[in-house]
Amino acid sequence: MVLSRRKLSIETERLLLRPPKHSDYRSWITLRGSSRDFLIGWEPAWSADHLSRKTYYNRLYWANRAISNGSAFPFFIFQREDRELIGAITIESIRRGPSQSGTLGYWIGEQYTRQGFMKEALFTVVHFAFSVLDLSRMEAACLPENKASRALLESVGFKYEGVGQSYLQIAGRWRTHVLYSTLRSDRRGTTNTG
Repeated sequence: MVLSRRKLSIETERLLLRPPKHSDYRSWITLRGSSRDFLIGWEPAWSADHLSRKTYYNRLYWANRAISNGSAFPFFIFQREDRELIGAITIESIRRGPSQSGTLGYWIGEQYTRQGFMKEALFTVVHFAFSVLDLSRMEAACLPENKASRALLESVGFKYEGVGQSYLQIAGRWRTHVLYSTLRSDRRGTTNTG
């Protein structure tokens, strides 16, 4: 399935989700920079040029290609009211054929945590994955000690599946993650965006 990048946006009660644009660079660098200490413990090590325009444009190039070929759908998350960038969520590693699955990754600026924004975004993107992309399974992983992320996943219907040993490099070292998934068939009527 190929979706038009121009038409790829989702609105919820409080949020607008859409692919990143060149014009988002300043907002992105400001949010990532102000949340650096909060984010670096949960993410792969930041390169020396992590916040550079070149790195951002490389990511934008990847995002455009991924959307075009259907391998990933990266969304920036904005507050609808003031169009303030607050985070990002990506459906990636999309596998078609018998698998029909994808993996979720997400982050939010420190000042926007614990306000239900990511729960709203996650619920909406899972709905998009099941109803628009026709995926059957969504997966996510997080560090065992990341209680907030674990609670978030469980609150939108993800179920604990086990442990991935040395799953990702986080802050420069291989870390074990806990694995979660949700199935379209397990959603029991909760695939609406409300």
